[in-house]
Amino acid sequence: MLGSSMSNQAGAAFGAMAFPMIGPVGVVAVRQFVTALVLVPVARPRLSSLHRADWRLVLALAGVFSVMNVSLYASVERIGLGLAVTLEFLGPLAVAIASSRRALDLGCAGLAAVGVVVLTDPGPTSDGVGVALALVAAACWASYILLNRALGQRLPGIRGTASASLVSAVVWVPVAVVWFLAHPPSAAAVGLAIACGLLSSAVPYVADLLALRRVPAQLFGTLTSLNPVWAAVAGWLLLHQALHVHEWVGVALIVTSSLVVSTRGLAALPRVRPGDVTAQQRRG
Repeated sequence: MLGSSMSNQAGAAFGAMAFPMIGPVGVVAVRQFVTALVLVPVARPRLSSLHRADWRLVLALAGVFSVMNVSLYASVERIGLGLAVTLEFLGPLAVAIASSRRALDLGCAGLAAVGVVVLTDPGPTSDGVGVALALVAAACWASYILLNRALGQRLPGIRGTASASLVSAVVWVPVAVVWFLAHPPSAAAVGLAIACGLLSSAVPYVADLLALRRVPAQLFGTLTSLNPVWAAVAGWLLLHQALHVHEWVGVALIVTSSLVVSTRGLAALPRVRPGDVTAQQRRG
């Protein structure tokens, strides 16, 4: 589980290394293709068997895939990996809090809000566009969870997610052609983008399946809450993006909020089957 989250953020850092050569759009294009190449052979989705209601959800999820990744990587380019991922993590945290009636969880929402203010340190020098892009990614992640939950009720396993990844990859083909004609990629840039796709999609997917055979889903969610910390560490080690003290405090407040929310009822939860990986645990 820890290896999965570290791989995810290391992959994002490798993708950021390719920004000067192919930009966030180029990295996202390659990642979309890699994600489809990983998920489609595993799930073997049958697009011809989808009903109209299924297609609406699949198309919506494919759109969310694209907007989420583009806005996240554009944010990373402006404000750094640690800050962008921490703000993006507000999406699943908001979904978890919205489904709760506990006063403690509502207090965690307030704590997370304080964390955002401390983290972004609003002022004339703040990168408002970068922060806004990260919040768009957060909204997309929340939408991803809800859409994937709905698809999971209609389609077995991860066929819904795989279908959406396939559709998204097809849509990205003309975008990638136009983009790479205007921004000819080097072998190094493509290699970094592929590494991003593998480390942020393929490796976490396999690791998550293995982990979910052994631990409750709620414990999985608890350790997933550490993603912002790994993002900050990866940004520091691989991208030389050191966080200031107030930024570490903001990250700590948001991570603490997520940990408190995700640990409720931990001991009472049953183990889940390997095929039960949902959007709450695994991003596409």
